[in-house]
Amino acid sequence: MKRSVLLGLFVTASLMASTSFAAEDLCAVNLKTIENAKAQISPEMTEQVQASVEKAKADHATGTKKGTEDCIAETTQTIQDIQKSSDGGKQ
Repeated sequence: MKRSVLLGLFVTASLMASTSFAAEDLCAVNLKTIENAKAQISPEMTEQVQASVEKAKADHATGTKKGTEDCIAETTQTIQDIQKSSDGGKQ
């Protein structure tokens, strides 16, 4: 549970960062957060998370504002899904 709380705090801090925090960096931070949370990912979610990461990386690779926004949305949703699964769906 401590990991879940720390992950939640990290995500919240990332989302509430100052406006000078580049959106592109938030995408990269979210991808790194997902990478670091692999130990919390249930075997049933592994494929879903991998597909989400691949989609987010593809969105980010477009180099457009929309691609970056799509990457952030995708990774944020994946992080929330990981948190819910590690908390037993209590959120």
